[in-house]
Amino acid sequence: MNAFLTHGGRLDEACTHFGGDPADWLDLSTGINPCPWPGAEAIRPAWRTLPDVRTLRRLEETAAACFGADPALCCAVPGSEAGLRALGCILGLPARHVPLTYGTYAKAFASPPPGHSGPTVLIVTNPNNPDGRLHQRDHLASALEQQQPGGGWLVADEAFADCHPEASMAGLVTNERNLAVTRSFGKFFGLAGVRLGFVLAPEPLLTQLRRLLGDWPVCSAALAFGVEAYADARWIAATRARLPERAARLDAVLERHGLRPTGACPLFRLATVPDAAGLFASLANAQILTRPFAHYPRLLRFGLPADDAQLARLDAALALWSAHG
Repeated sequence: MNAFLTHGGRLDEACTHFGGDPADWLDLSTGINPCPWPGAEAIRPAWRTLPDVRTLRRLEETAAACFGADPALCCAVPGSEAGLRALGCILGLPARHVPLTYGTYAKAFASPPPGHSGPTVLIVTNPNNPDGRLHQRDHLASALEQQQPGGGWLVADEAFADCHPEASMAGLVTNERNLAVTRSFGKFFGLAGVRLGFVLAPEPLLTQLRRLLGDWPVCSAALAFGVEAYADARWIAATRARLPERAARLDAVLERHGLRPTGACPLFRLATVPDAAGLFASLANAQILTRPFAHYPRLLRFGLPADDAQLARLDAALALWSAHG
């Protein structure tokens, strides 16, 4: 399973190891909304011109309004992962985070050395990936108060927070707080290939970030899709209401086959199973891709099926696994 332990979405590896073409596979290895924002179909980006600075600013203003944040403290980046890596370079501090979380943190930030007593960055993924644990905003605000007096920072990675606006720290970002928030466009809107994200942070930090990214931080397609999607309040509200209902149906299927799903984020579920490697292989042989984790042999993450047919396909594959278990 080594090829599948770093990120989801490795359909090329899945085809190499288990056969078939990408179109044959049901990819449940990511936390990306399988029912994307439909407005993308009607948008034709201006590929022959450089990205427009005024449209970039409009994107940042529209996104900030959706986040409940100050638009002056919002910077578009080519994906939230790029934003996190840039923050690691700019802050230049060692970071702490829970062990079972997004693997990029360990690559973007150094770990505190033994006996370190200086300032650090506390990274909190909210909701956490992969277990879906949701932290309340008051809890994170208290953590920030403990970090800031010694020169430390709180970085809230809110890649999946569109489903939980009440828990977001975006509205607390000010020039007076050592707080940075990262947001992802592709997961909630189901358009991960656009590679669009945002960093919300104090102006001095954003000045360094903009200098690092250059004059055209995101492409024309990201500008076009982002401006329209973040302004689509009706679709956003309907999707926030619909996703938990579909996640509950996934829970019912997993529980029926003896799995214990956890997590508040409706875009994925983490399941506990005695032999995650065995279940991963069984589903892969049915051309269903899930997400295993290094050092956690009892955990497997399931993304959300797009429709009843995909859910039924997973149900049937789990039934076959249970029968041979």
